[in-house]
Amino acid sequence: MELRSAQWYAGQGRDAYIHRAWMRRGAPGDAFDRPQVAIANTASDLTPCNSHLTEVARSVRTGVHEAGGVALELPVVSLGETQLRPTAMLWRNLAAMAAEELLRGNPVDGVVLLGGCDKTIPSLLMAAASVDLPAVVVPGGPMLTGTFRGVPLGCGTDVWRLSEEVRAGTLSAEQFARSESAMIRSRGHCNTMGTASTMALVAEALGLVVPGVAGTPAPDSRLLEAAHHTGRLVVGMIAADRRPGSFLTEGSFRNAIVALAAIGGSTNAVVHLLAIAGRLGIDLTVDDFDRIGSRVPVLVDLLPAGRFLMEDLHRAGGLLAVLREVRDLLDPDALTVTGRPLVSYLDDAPTWDPEVIRPRSAPLVAEGGIAVLRGNLAPRSALIKPAAASPHLLRHRGRAVVFDSVEDFRARVDDPDLDVDADSVLVLRGCGPRGYPGMPEVANMPLPRKLLERGVRDVVRVCDGRMSGTAYGTVVLHVTPEAAAGGPLALVRTGDVVALDVEARRIDVEVSDEELARRTPDAATAAGFAGPPRGWERLYVDHVLQADTGADLDFLLGSSGPGVGRESH
Repeated sequence: MELRSAQWYAGQGRDAYIHRAWMRRGAPGDAFDRPQVAIANTASDLTPCNSHLTEVARSVRTGVHEAGGVALELPVVSLGETQLRPTAMLWRNLAAMAAEELLRGNPVDGVVLLGGCDKTIPSLLMAAASVDLPAVVVPGGPMLTGTFRGVPLGCGTDVWRLSEEVRAGTLSAEQFARSESAMIRSRGHCNTMGTASTMALVAEALGLVVPGVAGTPAPDSRLLEAAHHTGRLVVGMIAADRRPGSFLTEGSFRNAIVALAAIGGSTNAVVHLLAIAGRLGIDLTVDDFDRIGSRVPVLVDLLPAGRFLMEDLHRAGGLLAVLREVRDLLDPDALTVTGRPLVSYLDDAPTWDPEVIRPRSAPLVAEGGIAVLRGNLAPRSALIKPAAASPHLLRHRGRAVVFDSVEDFRARVDDPDLDVDADSVLVLRGCGPRGYPGMPEVANMPLPRKLLERGVRDVVRVCDGRMSGTAYGTVVLHVTPEAAAGGPLALVRTGDVVALDVEARRIDVEVSDEELARRTPDAATAAGFAGPPRGWERLYVDHVLQADTGADLDFLLGSSGPGVGRESH
């Protein structure tokens, strides 16, 4: 099989001369006859969870060279979840588009994708799906467990918990500040089952990570060993023409959904998997997450739904041990980057600590997968993660307390005169893909101080935005259509009764259809919607789709393949 890169390098013409000469720089002439492997690297000082990936890239490079390929490091757009404003999700599609075009436009035959922080693996997978070159992910891995006052800290999850204790008056601001240096112990991404951990594990279940690698802690030398092996593997994938479009199927996504449920993963995985499937032309819908995953038991006892952290999951047996417990729910034919079915790796996948990875006979939550809700408040869909919710609130009626924007919420939430009690339903709108823009992680609203002081630690919250995978609470999120796209969330008023019934899969406002039809968004609601005048935000707002289809841009759906028809000179 002729290498794709030969379209640049083969021959004696002027264009081939240009391509070779500028890349030679000490390389032998036969270097251009070998597989050219891009290492798409999201390392960045401003993406602190990925800052170690340059070291990982060196191990990939060694493996590529060992297998007879040429490794070419390609810096790509890197999105730091904790740093970017207004939200890293605003640029997921931009990062995917940029990586796709760089891979297509350059003389490369395959790619190793290095990601970690929340949006980096999804954006790379979207790019790989659309360009459809042989591709494999090396996840950067979680950080080691830090401790504060002798207790393990779950990064993200304990930020939310400790900050609420400060607001409740049960933890001093000084102690809260002291916990800051203990929260992030080492290189790597969040050590809870947040979005970064979830997407690494889900990518493995999907078949795009060498089985057994996802979840390896970032400082663990075995990650470098795995990166070396992956570098060798990708050269073989090029020879076999093993591309995402050649082996990813509906069964692959079934396995990803089962894994998502069994690990108690982040709701953010829903919007990312929908977007990846949209690039591949696979008919995945938001209802598939409920149909396939909602009855799957949560087996991983990990924060925010449980007790342990990612370092514990790795020592307990990792994802393969989890999947062994639900093997009968997996597609037996779905393949991985190695060419073997995922299930073929489960025979030798023991659980070493049944406290961390529960047996199916004693799950953490019997039916804890993500539930898809509908009703007159969410005609197309909304999500809730029952495993992270308070059981007594999964069926609830309460009076709405409505906030028109994040700024409105922050200005009023701690007002002593705010008319709110433990039965209230907090409603925050204007936080969807179009309205914010970018669909930020604000749905897990901090509770009003007056409730915290009374000992309340959870109420029902409803929002058209997202929440961090490290967060917890009875949060109905991804409400679709969002308020800024004409959704009924824009019409809810303070005092309306909101009814949640997770078992019945309903979220409704108890207002008649006739009354809702008479209402229009008030001026404060409309003023909270984004109206960017130019640049990427303008393009994004004009073309972003809703959360229930993956929040991709309408013109990015599908795949353009690896072909480039025209020369550059």
